[in-house]
Amino acid sequence: MSRKVVVVGGGPAAVISAATAKKHYPDVEVTLIRKFDPAVIPCGIPYIFSRLDSADKDIMGDAPLKSLGVNIVVDEVVDVDRENKVVITKSGAKYEYDKLILATGSVAVKPNIPGIDLKGIYVIEKNIEFLRMIREEVLKAKKIVIVGGGFIGVEIADDVIRLGDKEVSIVEMLPHCLQLAFDEEFCIAAEEELKKLGVKLYTNCLVTKFEGKDRVENVILSTGEELPADLVIVSVGSKPNAELAKKIGLEIGKFGGIIVDEYMRTSDKDIFAVGDCVERKSFFTGAPTRTMLASISTAEARIAGLNLFDLKVTKLAKGTIGIFSTKVGNLTLGVAGLTESMAKAEGYDVVVGVAEAPNRHPAALEGAQKIKVKLIFSKESMTLIGGVVMGPESVGEIINMIGVMMQNQQTAVEIMFMQIGTHPLVTAAPTVYPVLLAAEDVIRKLEKAKS
Repeated sequence: MSRKVVVVGGGPAAVISAATAKKHYPDVEVTLIRKFDPAVIPCGIPYIFSRLDSADKDIMGDAPLKSLGVNIVVDEVVDVDRENKVVITKSGAKYEYDKLILATGSVAVKPNIPGIDLKGIYVIEKNIEFLRMIREEVLKAKKIVIVGGGFIGVEIADDVIRLGDKEVSIVEMLPHCLQLAFDEEFCIAAEEELKKLGVKLYTNCLVTKFEGKDRVENVILSTGEELPADLVIVSVGSKPNAELAKKIGLEIGKFGGIIVDEYMRTSDKDIFAVGDCVERKSFFTGAPTRTMLASISTAEARIAGLNLFDLKVTKLAKGTIGIFSTKVGNLTLGVAGLTESMAKAEGYDVVVGVAEAPNRHPAALEGAQKIKVKLIFSKESMTLIGGVVMGPESVGEIINMIGVMMQNQQTAVEIMFMQIGTHPLVTAAPTVYPVLLAAEDVIRKLEKAKS
């Protein structure tokens, strides 16, 4: 009788878990059970209003899984009989397993603010029916307030304002939008782009109340200001969706995620967990971290899928680095690891290198834009622990490169002498490549301090 693998979830972690399991164990029967159909692409949700022009263009698609022979079931898993290795769904169906992978993702936080249950106030949900509905509501609304200036809030604002007939405001409790991810100078640059687009920013303040008879009409701020609103989108963070894991008695961590080992095994050796439902640890400190990214989730999914029946490859990155990128207006921002302020808060003695150069050579070429790179090194070991980049779209790949450097614990000297490929139409000049210059800036600063 063939071995059976059941995957619970419908997001990127679930899809990659199922695909990897089937690729590496082709004789195993793999069944993916998800609650919603079709599955959506979580990272594409902010762009359904303008750029995608339809929620139905943000569909993940089942063709790759079906071509591998993965069984897809649309149902909700409500329980797991661990003793008999049976998954039980809401419809009453039962699925036996030899190995179970939980990829239940995360859910958006709904803050306890008076009036939050008024009509017209939405916390983002990752299902197609909700996305179709909220897109239509946004199209009808004129005054839209977004509560939360993190990645999702900023990206939704950037997309909705492009519809052209909307007043869009962001309310952020911190002094700057994106401040949980970037140092201040990068946050300010992003905010300037938002302002150019026409987005109004209310930072360093809280929403104290939502007002309205039946539907939201006003958003009241801690400053005393009142923002008229036809529609409110609340985006103040997410938490692990680990309710099923709690119910069946798996070990849960400090931040509510499922505790796993290097092979993504839970406290039950036959149950794996991957994605945002997992309790993650910092690559730098080993402490629990709330970082949630599809890129991390899919890496974890590959580890689980590969190691289900035989422990083949351990997790090479011993913790979560956290590599983010976003685009605001015409500005792309990327961050990997610790920012300067984060590193100092953790107690690191750091040295920082900064460089700026055009992404074309000569800079007179069409499409030339400046790229700014900031690298953060541990002063004692000279190991790279953080990087921040802003500029044109190539920033997205540059920050990935910096993330690889960090994962391999490269030093400033190693980065300064890194071999690179350049071309006038696609990169900065080899003479002023900003990543190398930022590393050189650090070495120069240290030499100056010694003299």
